[in-house]
Amino acid sequence: MRQILNFNTEWWFCPQDEPQSKHKKYKDDHFEEVHIPHTNKLVPHHYFSETDYQFVSWYRRHVEVPADWTGKSLIVEFDGVMSVSEVYVNGAFVGEHEGGYTSFSFEISEWVVCGESNVIAVRVDSTRRPDIPPEGRLVDYMLFGGIYRNVRLIVTNAVYIEWASYEWKDVTAQEASMDGTFRINNRGEAKTLMLHTSLLSPLGKVIEQITTPIMADAGETEVSQMTLHVKNPHLWNIDDPYLYVVRTSLCDTGVDSFVNDDLNTRVGIRSAEFRKDGKFYLNGCPLKLRGLNRHQMFPYLGGAMCERGQRKDADMLKEELGLNFVRSSHYPADPSFLDRCDEIGLLVFEELPGWQYIGDAQWKNKALYQLEEMIVRDRNHPSIFLWGVRINESQDDTEFYLRTNELAHKLDPSRATGGVRALHDSEFLEDVFTYNDFTRNREGKIMQPNHSPYLITEYMGHMYPTKSYDSVERQIKHALGHAHIQNGQYGVPHVAGAAGWCAFDYNTHQDFGSGDRVCYHGVCDIFRLPKFAGHFYRSQQEPSKQPVVFIARYLIPSFNEDFRDVVPVFTNCEEADLFINGVQIASERPDYVNYPSLPHPPIMFTGCSWWEWGSSLLTSLRVVGKIGGIAVAEHELFPMGIPDHLILQADDLELIADGADCTRVVVALQDSKGQTLQLAHHAVSFHIEGPGKLIGENPFSLEAGRGAVYIQATRTPGTIRCIATVKGVMAAELVLRTRALQAQIVPVPQRTKQLT
Repeated sequence: MRQILNFNTEWWFCPQDEPQSKHKKYKDDHFEEVHIPHTNKLVPHHYFSETDYQFVSWYRRHVEVPADWTGKSLIVEFDGVMSVSEVYVNGAFVGEHEGGYTSFSFEISEWVVCGESNVIAVRVDSTRRPDIPPEGRLVDYMLFGGIYRNVRLIVTNAVYIEWASYEWKDVTAQEASMDGTFRINNRGEAKTLMLHTSLLSPLGKVIEQITTPIMADAGETEVSQMTLHVKNPHLWNIDDPYLYVVRTSLCDTGVDSFVNDDLNTRVGIRSAEFRKDGKFYLNGCPLKLRGLNRHQMFPYLGGAMCERGQRKDADMLKEELGLNFVRSSHYPADPSFLDRCDEIGLLVFEELPGWQYIGDAQWKNKALYQLEEMIVRDRNHPSIFLWGVRINESQDDTEFYLRTNELAHKLDPSRATGGVRALHDSEFLEDVFTYNDFTRNREGKIMQPNHSPYLITEYMGHMYPTKSYDSVERQIKHALGHAHIQNGQYGVPHVAGAAGWCAFDYNTHQDFGSGDRVCYHGVCDIFRLPKFAGHFYRSQQEPSKQPVVFIARYLIPSFNEDFRDVVPVFTNCEEADLFINGVQIASERPDYVNYPSLPHPPIMFTGCSWWEWGSSLLTSLRVVGKIGGIAVAEHELFPMGIPDHLILQADDLELIADGADCTRVVVALQDSKGQTLQLAHHAVSFHIEGPGKLIGENPFSLEAGRGAVYIQATRTPGTIRCIATVKGVMAAELVLRTRALQAQIVPVPQRTKQLT
């Protein structure tokens, strides 16, 4: 039976290239104790250089290997190390991995001494590597550095399952079939084994099972299992993301049937296909795809966000922005992000690393290997519906892209391929023509499909970058620009869907963005706080999930100067009433004239005048949304006041004391009515008490009256108190608690058992 141990805690880090670090007896007293995920360099959220994190570093972990692990297979698995990693055990070189976005593993039992203390050392090269995708030329996003995703140690027997692929076929509500393919690694002699696979309900009930004899040769062997048939399956879909568990055991033959290894994998039974009518079908039903692109980077930490933050991103995209799919641009996502997408029913388009550049033959081979790593790792995720097999916005390369398509179809025949391009007349080799459509964005129009199936994979973005503190007019035009493109794609039945660029502002290299190393292309800022455009997307979800009313204005004296006499309201209601000082003055319905195809067009109140309303006598502007004549949601604005109080709001009030777990803490300066003061840029100072760390700038200058930092747990459970102040006058306080890590960790020798 396999054990999966947490290997994230108690690492030692040195931000310099010290080659002797690989040796077991190397003195690492000058190393800093860190916990994974870890960034090699904390940075401000803007105005820093990519060279700040482009260096070589070392990580060391002391491991007390129990004597009873003798004869076991010990597999260390890294979810992501940026960009090149060399792994050593007790000074011996074990292996190298190139590329920071895919998982990799090494079986290390050959170099481990059981019953003693051992050292695993990792040399991490985070310098610019033009020989490894996605680099080679300019890249419009930062890569950052470090062991920035989870690490685990798998302890199992000499013969084990290296990977499993479960392919679902002929899926209907009445039946479904599953074909299993496995790679078996046998460190001993060839022998016959029994491969036993069970499909379990979420509560552990056996639904179906099958047993197949196999021959496990010495070394690696790929084997297939007879088809498992399921009657009346509970199908996975975006509104009911039902997950089964497939348990596969590798057993000896005979009466005792010793279990050499077992593997549990969550799966969802569903069909996902693009048809020649241009539409996407989930479980046989057409589904118009509405999404955004997502970069994995976070302020301060770069890519080194813990599972909690990764999962929170998925929740925001699905629940707060109302999307049904996300493009993981321009590289494979963190596994914990994908796990959450499976759980909540958020579809994912995942693609190989790259950005416009195609290198030489060796570079292409590395890209193919990264594509293979991505698909082998992620093909059991029901949320993934499309593989991206083309370097984003690259030129045509027939030979290369025939190879990427062939490889993807070989590794996963059940999913379609797409190739994101910027040229409308680009060669079409994939299953779905995926196109970044920026051509007529400023006119609010899309290009007409020239192939079928056809999916728009980017729009807006650099055509109208918008900061959260930009003018009201720019924020409204930004939001309405997104609305026009979505209206356009909904108006063409044979367009499968569209993903806007992009969900969140992100850090980029010096050649892009606004000069402060940020691209302000998001519908939310880099702190994941929505701009007006974010509220537009939220309004497109069905009101049965969440009725939405959002007034895209501020009640200020320059009201009519900012956007004339128009009050846009993003809503999914059937009608809305406008109240001034508590008195109803207008009723309007959605603007189907200008947005005839949107699920929920905005409501546009016109003839609105600050002066006619009484200017300084105004007390409120309120919009009430109604469905079936009944009020279901409302939003009220008040004349903007002066700073009255600070607020601190954490996404979570309890953390795990694993040294890396953290939560976002939003800070905002508000008036007496609880309105965030959109022009405030006050400096906020933070003070932390207890077993926690502040991740972020201190003091932090507000942007649009708001912003965010992170509070990170240490290894000590307890109570964390965060106090924020402005000019030493206004203060806000937040209390969080951390609980002990329950997961079993890789044993730590006594010398390094320091809870810091």
